[in-house]
Amino acid sequence: MAMGTTQLAATVLSGLNGLLLVVLVSVWFRNYRTFGSRLTLGLVAFALALLVENALAVYFFFSAEALYGMGSTVQTAVVAMRAFQFLALAFLTYVSLD
Repeated sequence: MAMGTTQLAATVLSGLNGLLLVVLVSVWFRNYRTFGSRLTLGLVAFALALLVENALAVYFFFSAEALYGMGSTVQTAVVAMRAFQFLALAFLTYVSLD
């Protein structure tokens, strides 16, 4: 199955989101082990849930089954959501590593 430009963009953004989430999980888990804060444990759980969601999205982008509708409006919206998530995760990663 050939992947269109918007679907490819959404897949790449999901992959980048996954990489940022792996960084965040490692930072936050290290902080949890150091400080024992329940807040950081909650951040780890939150990041793991988003990581699973992004991994499933990539799987469905490559599978024959459609996770999202094939219409161009829906695909554009998916790319926009992935881009906003990337920006949010990039900022969160920046402040977490600082």
